[in-house]
Amino acid sequence: MEIFQAAILGIIEGLTEFLPISSTGHLIVASEWMGIEQTEQNKSFEVIIQVAAILAIFSHYKEKFSLEHVRLWTNVFIAFLPLAAIGFLFHDSIKALFTLETVAWMFIVGGIIFLIMEKLYNEGTHRTKDIEDLSMTQAFWIGIAQMFALIPGTSRAGASIVGGIMVGLDRKASAEFSFLLALPVLAAASGLDLAKNYSEFANTSWLPLLVGFVMAYIVAYLTMSLFIRFLAKFTFNAFGIYRIIFGIVLLIWFV
Repeated sequence: MEIFQAAILGIIEGLTEFLPISSTGHLIVASEWMGIEQTEQNKSFEVIIQVAAILAIFSHYKEKFSLEHVRLWTNVFIAFLPLAAIGFLFHDSIKALFTLETVAWMFIVGGIIFLIMEKLYNEGTHRTKDIEDLSMTQAFWIGIAQMFALIPGTSRAGASIVGGIMVGLDRKASAEFSFLLALPVLAAASGLDLAKNYSEFANTSWLPLLVGFVMAYIVAYLTMSLFIRFLAKFTFNAFGIYRIIFGIVLLIWFV
């Protein structure tokens, strides 16, 4: 992998991991567009940029990592369990779903869901505005919603945000909880891939890995901050429209 390609993929990972537009889908499309083969070495690169996203979460929410927030992290763990269980049991079957056509259709379906969600969203109803106030029941149902992210193109962030809105969180709280929920998800996925492909790193050029890691970390950190500011003034409609357009383009161009 060339340094320029590594930088582009790092930027894409950092930009899309925490937005409801599917990082996996964008990485698949970008790799196809740049002619990057899905070799074991290139797959190990994706592990590295995911680790960068994990570190961005630690940096952005460092004040949350203390005993004062045990209840919050208990809820994160509860929300993580459904996806972890299904992902472990059906890992091979899920990998077989990774095609551009599946990604394209799930972009479109996800976009429609976001537009419907915003149409039904009522700011006046009682909503949980602080992630510290989540109940275990809310966390569990967000975890159930996040399971749909196992379908490529759905978006882990998108599924958990929709789940959060459905169980009574406001836009900001649903986005922030999806950020924290990414931590165990990415850590588990990266840890599994590292265990399986650790030997590939010995034969990999470290400069592209470093470039991709730095770009992913910087962009992920900035994206979280800007996304929260965006939601203070705007809705998720823009992401719904983007998903539909992107999915249609994929069907026409690649499929």
